[in-house]
Amino acid sequence: MSSQITEQTINVGVIGAGGRMGRMLIEAVQQNPKTTLNAAIERQGSSLVGADAGEVAAIGCLDVQIVDDLTAVVNDIDVLIDFSLPDATEQNMQVCAEHNVAMVIGTTGFNAQQEQVLATASEKIAIVYAGNYSTGVNLSLKLLGMAAKAFGDDADVEVIEAHHKHKIDAPSGTAYMMAEAVAEARGQNLKDVAIYGREGQTGEREAGTIGIHAIRGGEIIGDHTVMFIADGEVVEITHRARARMTFAAGAVRAATWIIEQKVGQYDMQDVLGLND
Repeated sequence: MSSQITEQTINVGVIGAGGRMGRMLIEAVQQNPKTTLNAAIERQGSSLVGADAGEVAAIGCLDVQIVDDLTAVVNDIDVLIDFSLPDATEQNMQVCAEHNVAMVIGTTGFNAQQEQVLATASEKIAIVYAGNYSTGVNLSLKLLGMAAKAFGDDADVEVIEAHHKHKIDAPSGTAYMMAEAVAEARGQNLKDVAIYGREGQTGEREAGTIGIHAIRGGEIIGDHTVMFIADGEVVEITHRARARMTFAAGAVRAATWIIEQKVGQYDMQDVLGLND
């Protein structure tokens, strides 16, 4: 780990510095008074290697050159923010664990082996691992658990999500998180009760199931609504993202929090104090 951390200066590294999320993370790091960008990493062969990270992020020169090897800069940082791909994150977790560098991970889609690498790394370093770093989304997850417990079996639950036309997967990871929050609160296994869309002669709605539906179009950043439909009343919990910077700022907030924690694996609910 780098030199002594002060309240004002946490040295941060960003993986995927040239991507859309990477550029926003760089900007969010510089906007946060507690953090400073001290390393920016891109994949090998990227045309951005050697460029100034601040100029790539369009926020001005930061005198931080983009490199293609985490090991070359890992000793210059206190925490690494990684929103990349599972295979790359797997390698990065191993490097950070070897060098005692904390991590904030937003990568999704880990397989069983990569989940094990995460578990092993979190025995050596502190890691925040979350599918969504929005404060509002994580607050919504807390509210969903409360609503699911309150309604019990007296309400049918439907999850509806909408994203831009460029998104390649469906349903969204956040929709899964919301559905899982409901299922867990009701003592269910989501795999046993999830229904993905409906078509044709479906028959009556089976009690206890959770409907999940995806909408794609335009440039919607991310809208999620969970409906609790009871006889005589409907409660809806909705989150609408209006700027992608929300997710980047949340990840940087997690970076300022994880640096003070003991070794272990945490999520954004922990960062926000919602698990207390």
